[in-house]
Amino acid sequence: MNRFFKAMAAVASAAALTVSGAGSSFSAVLTSPAATANAVDDGNDDWLHAEGSRLYDMNGNEVWLTGANWFGLNCVEGAPHYLWSADCDDLLREVADRGINVIRFPISTQRLMEWMSGEPKQLSGGGMQASYNPPKDEDDGNGGVIKAGTYGSINKDFVGPDGKTLIDELSAFDIILGKCKKYGIKAFIDIHSPHTDNSGHNYNLWYGKAGVTTEDWIETLTWMAERYKNDDTLIGFDLKNEPHGKGQEGKEAAKWDGSKDENNWAYAATRCAESILDVNPNALIFIEGVEQSMSGAMEGDYWGMPDRKDNSPYIGAWWGGNFRGARKYPIKPKQGTSQIVYSPHDYGPSVYAQTWFDKDFDTNSLLKDYWYDTWAYINAENIAPELIGEWGGHMDDGKNQKWMTLLRDYMIKNHINHTFWCLNTNSGDTGGLWKSFSYSIGDVSDTSNGTTIIWEEDKYALMEKALWQTASSGKFIGLDHQRPLGINGTGVSLNEFYTKYASTEGSNLDGGKKGNGTPINVEPGSTTTTAPKATTTTTIKTTTTTSATETKPTTTSTEKTTSSTSTIYTTTVSSSSTDTPDSIRYGDANLDENVTVADAVAILQYIGNKDKYKLSDKAKKNADCCNPGDGITGQDALAIQKLDAKIYTELPAYTDSRIN
Repeated sequence: MNRFFKAMAAVASAAALTVSGAGSSFSAVLTSPAATANAVDDGNDDWLHAEGSRLYDMNGNEVWLTGANWFGLNCVEGAPHYLWSADCDDLLREVADRGINVIRFPISTQRLMEWMSGEPKQLSGGGMQASYNPPKDEDDGNGGVIKAGTYGSINKDFVGPDGKTLIDELSAFDIILGKCKKYGIKAFIDIHSPHTDNSGHNYNLWYGKAGVTTEDWIETLTWMAERYKNDDTLIGFDLKNEPHGKGQEGKEAAKWDGSKDENNWAYAATRCAESILDVNPNALIFIEGVEQSMSGAMEGDYWGMPDRKDNSPYIGAWWGGNFRGARKYPIKPKQGTSQIVYSPHDYGPSVYAQTWFDKDFDTNSLLKDYWYDTWAYINAENIAPELIGEWGGHMDDGKNQKWMTLLRDYMIKNHINHTFWCLNTNSGDTGGLWKSFSYSIGDVSDTSNGTTIIWEEDKYALMEKALWQTASSGKFIGLDHQRPLGINGTGVSLNEFYTKYASTEGSNLDGGKKGNGTPINVEPGSTTTTAPKATTTTTIKTTTTTSATETKPTTTSTEKTTSSTSTIYTTTVSSSSTDTPDSIRYGDANLDENVTVADAVAILQYIGNKDKYKLSDKAKKNADCCNPGDGITGQDALAIQKLDAKIYTELPAYTDSRIN
């Protein structure tokens, strides 16, 4: 509804005994994509895809993206912030050890245009401090000798062959991706603004600044997708950060409708997604929302008309948070929707005091007043996966902390992916997970280059509960099949999780569940999987084909948040004392004699690919557990999820309108 911004003023304090990039006689030599991006790849088998509201790996195992943002590539410094005073390797190693399995890197189209044209800028000392480590002893010009490696190890990979001249930005980005791979971290980029600007996120659109056009935006992202198509470290592309603007701004504001107008975000995003998927069909495409949508308040209202004090023609949201238009105009590239992830942003009252925070809010009120119809319906109705691309804020022991906790728990319970805003300390209205750094060139350990990181431990503790981890042993779960997340033993690889932990203790996915698949007979490099039987139980009704009586509950679904009321019915049925071959166990789609979220997954997989994920006739009867007789739909999976969440008490479920 109202504007907010994250102050990104970079206060670059030059570290002692480090170079600033002055004396630039070093010319960056651009190598081919195969020599850069592909050099770090070790399998290219970690690509993900969507089925219903879930993301899966190549073997059909569920994954959960739980990460953080690290901005700076979108800013004038040309590198993720704080590399002016901390070592990149040290930062990424500790990020992985702390359980962050994916990083969202904001960047600008203008910077990508420079890279694509073969003219990336040289790193500057304001954005990157790197040790002067001459490869051999040198005369210091005063009769003395500078010993090789004299000045420590900070960011030693970011200097050229002479040991002191900073490399170019594109080469630096490749090194950063290589370090992400080293520690089992995945990454995706976010076009934060068309122009390179520390406050570029305040601009409404994806075109129209610094000479950037819509075609430039599409072309540069397509170039990136082509360049990194064989490196599964870079798993996807967030097409544009927070398209926004108020309806009365007309052509200057992003809208979401069925037109082919240049400012129609839905049309532009579809075009861009298709271009990316043409060159890399495995990339995830993250689609953010807009700020305002049409309310339908009065006949004849149109985009660009003046606002009204009462009965407004517009409905507002956070920048990038409004997906109301996606109900009628979903993103459907010609290649299909298997790579589409919707990515709302959501914030608390420390960013802006929205009206839904005026009351003593809770999860139900947030769903009713804002979340559900704005973005949460996409996940709840099994339309597509979601990733909350930005959430976070200050720890205030008050409303903002309460909001963060509620959203965190909702994401855990409903398997919503997320990247926390942010790692950086210099976000004015949210702060960061990092607090400060110090660097020492003294005794450097085998695993450290000299950086000591001080974390905002209270904030990290709040966010840490929403990092993907095993249920009891607390092992952080990475997204790489082979490489564990981090190096200190707190993390595991995807294969290790599904081999060793998934069917025993499970994870905090969906608020705590056992895995939906476990690799068996896994040899080094193998990823063959098979699905185990779930072991957790939920009481359900077992019925033969006897008549049923309907009883209305006294309350409606807590996830129903539209202004109208949809009454949901549950059915009490008579049951036999023992099952017969023809009896129906509603919800038991995987025939393990229990009803769990694993059954919902089996249904979604069947809907997504009936040839690959077959159901027997008996399984199909069991799966049709919402409005039996209407066939197997996403509503059946949703009913099981609601049973698991104790919104329903039994199955089958009946509705007099679509379950929300």
